[in-house]
Formats: sequence, structure tokens, C-alpha cells
Amino acid sequence: MTPCLLGLAEWRLPAAGPEAVRRTAAAGADGLQLDFGGPGRGEWLDTPGRVRAVRDAAAAAGVRLLAVAGNHLNDVGLTTAPARPVVERLLDAAHALEVPLVFLPSFRRSAIDGPAAFERTARVLAWAAAEAEARGLRLASENVLGAHRAAQLAERVGSPAFRLVLDTFNPVKAGLRPEALVAGAGPLLADQVHLKDGPPDVGATPALGAGTGRVDSTLEALREHAVPVRALVLENDYRDGDPGRLATDLAWARRRARWFTPPAGAEDRGGSPVPRPVPPG
Repeated sequence: MTPCLLGLAEWRLPAAGPEAVRRTAAAGADGLQLDFGGPGRGEWLDTPGRVRAVRDAAAAAGVRLLAVAGNHLNDVGLTTAPARPVVERLLDAAHALEVPLVFLPSFRRSAIDGPAAFERTARVLAWAAAEAEARGLRLASENVLGAHRAAQLAERVGSPAFRLVLDTFNPVKAGLRPEALVAGAGPLLADQVHLKDGPPDVGATPALGAGTGRVDSTLEALREHAVPVRALVLENDYRDGDPGRLATDLAWARRRARWFTPPAGAEDRGGSPVPRPVPPG
């Protein structure tokens, strides 16, 4: 059976848009997670003509567009008034690109750092999940909640379209064990997993498997608990353009990709689909 896909994260590459797609193909990866952009993060993805340019580049290069991330929300705050129109635009762009997944990170100004932030975040995600489902998308939250609290968040959101993005290093950095998250929240996880090792904030980012993130332990837990994994997405920092580091990490990830197979019914676009809404009449 075909192993899971290997993906790259646009915001960790030295290029964006169509050029990031071409670099993904040149590196030998299968797919790309896109960033919606914003001030300090590059051109908005929904700038006129950009969606079409990215789609055309992906079709020409044979690269699957895996997801769209709203990293700008870390700068403005997911639960603030300016965030809602950004989320709506992000979902529309993702729908136009026919990606299966959108994820909204909860770090910095979007951090879930107490009960009040938890309640506000749950309300926003419930609204966003309904909007995503109406567009045939899955919506995920990337955060550093423990397994029990993450499950409570999913319960509060209450949508079959809602998932949690697993990152192999962010929980470690926050003092959590990713293996425990897999054991406690496996059925809630998105089928695209971020591979990152660390610490990434001091000097060069360690190669996958060479840092303190216990990446292998997390992947072994995913395999042990039979969590469907459609794509392993490399999120180490490759913005320096060093092709050797990227090639080394891709080779490492390719060996682990053989541990997994896509979830039953997964589409070739890179994820399990939410049924597209049927127009009335």
C-alpha cells in the first residue's frame, strides 16, 4: 500500500507562492502546506490572481496542496474582532484551492493561556468549524494543550469537521509529551503531522531525529495507536536555502513514512475529505 505523503511548509522555505511549489517539487517532496500570508508574512494568498497561479504551478509540478495555515492570527489574536474576516477569507481561498485542511494556530496573541482564553477560543473555533464544513473543509487547531484539555476543546467545538494538528516539538517545548497527546487524543488528530526537532531558537535547527524533540517516539506512538497519517510535513527551518539539510530531513522522513498508510477513503489531494455541500434544488 502507498505510504503517506511527505510535505513541506511554505513558511519554512526561502520562497513563497508558485516558487515555493516549484522548490517543493525540486526537493522531491510530494506536497505543500501554504500560509495565508499577511503583514510581515508575505503576500496575501487571496491577492487577485495568486490562487490561480499557485494552482497552476502545483498542477504543472505535480505537487499536492495539502493545507492552508492562518499564521497571521498569531499576530492579531484569533479571538479579536479583526480575526473573523481573515478566517473567512482564508476559508474561501482554501476552498478555491481545493485543499482538504485549514488550521488556525494558537500561539503568541492567540495563545490559550487560561480559562477565559479557552472559552473564547472554543467559541471562535465552533463558528469557524461550521464555516469550514459548509465549504467541504476540515478545520484544525494547532495548540499546546494537554490531551485532556485538547479533548475538552474538541467537545466544546462540537463539529465533525474539527481536528487537532500534532506538532512533534511544540508540546516538548511547552513541557508536554507528544506521545501522551497521541495516546489521549489520537482520534481527534488531523491526518497531517508537523515534523520538527529542536531547540529551533538557538543556532541551527537540529536535523530531524538529532534534537531534543523525541520525534521517533511520537511517530512510534502514532503507529502503535493506529492513528491515520496522510502526510508528514517537515517544519524545520529551511529558509537559509541549504538544500543539504532539507535533503537529509526528507530522507529521514521518507523512512518513517513507510510506517503509515493513508486513512481509508483519503483523496489523492492529501487528506480525508468532508463531503462537499450540494447546492439546493
